[in-house]
Amino acid sequence: MRLTAYAMGLIVVFGVALSAGRFLGPDEKPAAAPAHTDEHGSHQVSSAQLPAGLQITQDGYTLSPVTTRFTPGAAQTFAFRILGPDGKAVTQYSADHGTELHLIVVRRDLTGYQHLHPTRAADGTWSAPVTVRDPGQYRVFADFTPLARAEGFVLGVDVPAAGDYQPRELPAPGWQTEVDGYTVTRAGEPQAGTTSWMTVSVSKGGQPVTLEPYLGSFGHLVALRQGDLAYLHMHPQDGTVAGPDITVDAAVPSGGVYRLFLEFQHGGKVHLAEFTAVTGAGHAHN
Repeated sequence: MRLTAYAMGLIVVFGVALSAGRFLGPDEKPAAAPAHTDEHGSHQVSSAQLPAGLQITQDGYTLSPVTTRFTPGAAQTFAFRILGPDGKAVTQYSADHGTELHLIVVRRDLTGYQHLHPTRAADGTWSAPVTVRDPGQYRVFADFTPLARAEGFVLGVDVPAAGDYQPRELPAPGWQTEVDGYTVTRAGEPQAGTTSWMTVSVSKGGQPVTLEPYLGSFGHLVALRQGDLAYLHMHPQDGTVAGPDITVDAAVPSGGVYRLFLEFQHGGKVHLAEFTAVTGAGHAHN
């Protein structure tokens, strides 16, 4: 009888609880669905969260190469189009630092860097003379802002150059390099996820030089992350005056090893200085 009474008591308790639950509803709201899912319900990362240069298509814009391979050692024309959300070639762009589109070509081992400024035909086809020296897989970046958009895009595509590919090791991190008789020194490491400044100074024969404007700036610095070639294009701070130094915002997408490519103009000629840098503090200045 005691067991029967106990069982009846449990039934009454659970019955009351169930009725209360139906009346009052659940204590907690169901978990929110992911901000963006595909047709299969899987979570998708927004393209805005990805570092620049890793995609061939973003927000309806596509880098569409007409030239699909390079011939090592031969001068050739590289042609491509930027297709808009309507599938047609984009023909109107906003100018950025004196040009509508920056074209970067570099081998995947971060050698053979070239910064080109192609010309655009009326039908939206871009073309630029390109000579790659060695076989290998090359990454081509198009850095541009369509007139119809306020923000810029950096799209990338791989273009092969057939032959015996012999990758080169990345040079060790350094603070000073020599190019065309100039000594280029940097101070400061790129940092991930935080504000960071890096200053680059140029001298010749032991004397500082006065840098000349090139494409509306006293210097152009491109950082490429080793491995996937995530892309960052940096310019000097606003208010920079002519002199031997330029300071840039060196906040990069993540920790890692980066190859830095600095273009500067002096004596009417453009020169390219290259550095390897590792994100984070604690690297001694040698």
